[in-house]
Formats: sequence, C-alpha cells, structure tokens
Amino acid sequence: MKSNRNLMTTRNLFPSSSLLDDFFNGDWPALNWGSGPENTWVPAANVVEKEKSFEVELSVPGYEKKDIQVEVDSHNVLHINGEREDEVKEEKEDYTRREFSYGSFTRSFQLPETVDDEQIAAKCKNGVLKLELPKKDTALLKKKTKAIDIA
Repeated sequence: MKSNRNLMTTRNLFPSSSLLDDFFNGDWPALNWGSGPENTWVPAANVVEKEKSFEVELSVPGYEKKDIQVEVDSHNVLHINGEREDEVKEEKEDYTRREFSYGSFTRSFQLPETVDDEQIAAKCKNGVLKLELPKKDTALLKKKTKAIDIA
C-alpha cells in the first residue's frame, strides 16, 4: 500500500517533547497481546499528531469492517482486534476442492489522558483502518502560547 502522504515515524516528524513521541517511547506504548501462531502478524501502524487530534492508520489487507472491532477499555487502552475466516469451495463432476484460511490480530495502545475517547471515529476502506483520536479541549488550550506582560 503506497500513499501520497509521507507518514514517517514520529522521531522524524516531531520534537521529542511531543505527545506523539511519547507514543513510541513508553507513555503511550503499543501493546501486542498473546503469542503463538495466531498472533504472529501485527498490522503496521502510521501515527500522525495534528493540532486537534491524532490519526492512526493500520494496514489490514483482506479485512473488512465487519471483521474488525475497536474499543477503549476502562484503563484507557485502545484495543483493535481483527478476525477473518475464508473458505473457497469448488465442486466439479469428478472432484471437490475446499480450502480454509484463518487470520487474526490484536493491536493495543495505551492512550494519553489528552485523547477524548468519547469522540474516536474509525473507518475501514480498501484494507486500511483509519482512526481519528480527537484531543480534549483542555489539551488544546495547554498548547496555546500566551504572552505575559512584564510590569
């Protein structure tokens, strides 16, 4: 999947003091649960911090929106789970061919307190899951600079 937008890692896009950098440095870690063959694939994620939100894109080829669940738990952890099962069945006069495939993934992120989890929006199209994680108004206010007059 190629995009016209250049979505690089946060270390290349933002200074180390940004919340997005914390995403990769421990304050907002990606958690991958489980082990074993069913959890060996983890979709690649692009994360971009904007003034009013974070945008997350996950590459989920072969998955449709009905195959994916997105939720935020009581500990402010965003969980993205996908599961699909495909069956190909071909019957001819002298043979029958049936093939099954199964795939699943789990991707989790500890959200910073600045994310408004009530306003998270998700869309899935052409094998790309896009999430918009709006920041709370208080987070936007903290980013504004206010000049202080000196008496």
